[in-house]
Amino acid sequence: MTRNDQKRVTIVDIAREAGVSIKTVSRVLNREEGASAEVRSRVETVIEKMGYRPNASARSLSSRRSYLIGVIFQRLGGYHYVGEVQTGALRATRRGGYQLVVEQVETPDGVFDAEAVTAILRNTTFDGLVLTPPLCDDPRILEAVEAADLAYVRMAPNADLDRAPYVWMDDEGAAREQTLSLWEMGHRRIAFVAGPEDHRAAIQRRQGYLRAMAERGVAVPDAWIASGDFFGMSGFKAGDALLSLPEPPTAIFAGNDEMAIGVLAAAAKHGVPVPDRLSVVGFDNAPNGASAWPPLTTVHQPIAEMAEAAVDLLIKRFGDARFREQEHSRKLDYRLVVRDSVSPV
Repeated sequence: MTRNDQKRVTIVDIAREAGVSIKTVSRVLNREEGASAEVRSRVETVIEKMGYRPNASARSLSSRRSYLIGVIFQRLGGYHYVGEVQTGALRATRRGGYQLVVEQVETPDGVFDAEAVTAILRNTTFDGLVLTPPLCDDPRILEAVEAADLAYVRMAPNADLDRAPYVWMDDEGAAREQTLSLWEMGHRRIAFVAGPEDHRAAIQRRQGYLRAMAERGVAVPDAWIASGDFFGMSGFKAGDALLSLPEPPTAIFAGNDEMAIGVLAAAAKHGVPVPDRLSVVGFDNAPNGASAWPPLTTVHQPIAEMAEAAVDLLIKRFGDARFREQEHSRKLDYRLVVRDSVSPV
């Protein structure tokens, strides 16, 4: 099938190829009741095979939906996370015939703007929303979305898990495993650079680090934990402070790759070679971690896949009541990525 042929594929072609009525194809596309699991699977296979993509504008004219799905961030700049969320969300919205709208609810000086949420809900007709951390745990956000009677899915929430569907990864378990890998290399003075105190992932990663150290019988001194904000400069300042201790750490675990790269810069300032005298690890598997020097050992977090799963859960809840009961949460796996920024003591 040529590219031009793909552009001409219609719902009539799908119905003919699948051996069903046009109405049945419409039910499958709109996640409505009235199609068996076998028929639904057959139609979806044909849709994928023929490369059919529903026209969101045309569909919205013939229904009460806008075919718009929103992803709301507190901030849009600064690290790998935002781009990966958008990549995964776009995959799912395009596959489902929806359009993605990205919104920010933070002022330029970094202050959360509650009024922005109200304005977004008032001025844009969404079919549903994906809420990212830390907004997914903010009661003001959840109350505003629920008052607007909007379907929503949360990415990596920290509390009130029965409130709405969510996707998540075991950040605590991953941080524990990362910390223990340093311990197994002989490191005992393992410091940690924490992320924002209101961010679910930052909280979980700190807990994972503390859990691993407690399992090895270590009561972590306050001086071994430095505060950061997930941005590189905070990692540099944290690393500078940790390496200025009377007994500096032999390993530093930063709560994300941006801060870990800042720690690498601090080590260079202090003339501490990595990994010969200091091992540095991060979290997220951001692209700049692989190109840092030395390349950064980290935890791969499936950010794009989590966002894709969140949109998928959202779309499944449109129209067909059966889907609403099937899957309340979805867990995705992490993996350790070992590069050259670590070595045994």
